Amino acid sequence: MRPKPFIPEVFNNDVRYVKDRTEGLVWHRCKNRTLYADTDRSQIVYHANHMRFFELGRASLMRDSGCSYREIEESGLIYPIIEVGIKYYSPLYYDDVMWVHTHPAKLERVRIQFDYIITHADSNNIVCKGFTRHCAINSSGTPVAIDEKTLQIWKTFPK
Repeated sequence: MRPKPFIPEVFNNDVRYVKDRTEGLVWHRCKNRTLYADTDRSQIVYHANHMRFFELGRASLMRDSGCSYREIEESGLIYPIIEVGIKYYSPLYYDDVMWVHTHPAKLERVRIQFDYIITHADSNNIVCKGFTRHCAINSSGTPVAIDEKTLQIWKTFPK
């Protein structure tokens, strides 16, 4: 099954953000190139490596929003992944350039969700779509409320 088209346009003259003409959502984006180490015997990117690309997108979004994961962890909170989902549409090969698009999606009292779309940089064809859900926990592993810095990212992310 083919995904809905994803037609990104640079948003507010800032190349780090695009607005999808199809659904109207703004996405943060970062560029990446696949390494030989990302591929498997079939010469395409190994399916689990897309999760690493999701992490790259998530960390880049947070850093560009003014608050890195490191800062949040130094404040005593961590956000482990509690759920992940992904649908694959087309492969990536060694040395392919991709865009990793990330959108802060759901925000709950102790959980957050990021959505992702990875596209081929040259064609904008969708490689995969996915999400990660995270739970805020303290150093004892107890769920706690989302921290103010993370809340601010959701509040100020371009609409």
